[in-house]
Amino acid sequence: MAETVPHRGLDAQGRIAREGSLARVRHDFRPVVAAARDGILDLFGPRLHSAYLYGSVPRGTARVGRSDLDLLIVPRAEPSEADRDAVGALGEQLDKEFPQIDGVGALLYGRGRLLSDAETYDLGFFVACLCTPLLGDDLAEYLPGYRPDSRLARETNGDLAALLPVWRSRTAEATTPEARLRLVRLQSRHLVRTAFTLVMPRWNGWTSDLREMAEAFAGYYPARGDQLRAAAVRGYEPADSPQALAEYAQDLGPWLAEEYARVHGVKTPRP
Repeated sequence: MAETVPHRGLDAQGRIAREGSLARVRHDFRPVVAAARDGILDLFGPRLHSAYLYGSVPRGTARVGRSDLDLLIVPRAEPSEADRDAVGALGEQLDKEFPQIDGVGALLYGRGRLLSDAETYDLGFFVACLCTPLLGDDLAEYLPGYRPDSRLARETNGDLAALLPVWRSRTAEATTPEARLRLVRLQSRHLVRTAFTLVMPRWNGWTSDLREMAEAFAGYYPARGDQLRAAAVRGYEPADSPQALAEYAQDLGPWLAEEYARVHGVKTPRP
């Protein structure tokens, strides 16, 4: 049977549907995924609870030589610094071995943290809706269904005000084109996703496409629409742009943080 495409990312009950699947991984990326799976098993063995893909590869939108491989690795217990070093080394190895990818991003969280009450509407949502099972038992079985409501908006992206000073500091320290390029990509994506979740309850849906996010936002904040559209473009095709970083830190970011707090409140502090 043909795969049913959820309307605006929602299932028949109005909950956010899981967006990726192994079936959507394009042929060029399947050897990379297989090597990542084997490497994770070699590193963790019986200590591993589960592992996931997320991002463009399981969504089927990855571009050869341009997209990175994004992994979430979940040990049964909290990971050690040695575990983090080993995962970093695995990512470097995969990046060197496979020209299909442009880097590896690997998140490492223990099972207990992902299933904690504090993370139910942040990392829990990430696992249940944005991650595709690769190995082990799926933690989504222990998590609720998620709807595009204000609580989800607040707990996923309600911390922009706290992030802005960190962004400004890192921007001041970015003295090379390569460093500024990475910051433009990171901050562009974060701002577009935050802007989208600001309007997500009214739009009543979910998407991970940056351009679609920007258009959804622009429907409610047309005066800021062009800024978000430009940020979405930079999220996919980053440029060395000190002007964009200044705009994010001095104009768009502070405005968005203030409006987000007004509409949804501030993210609950984590332990």
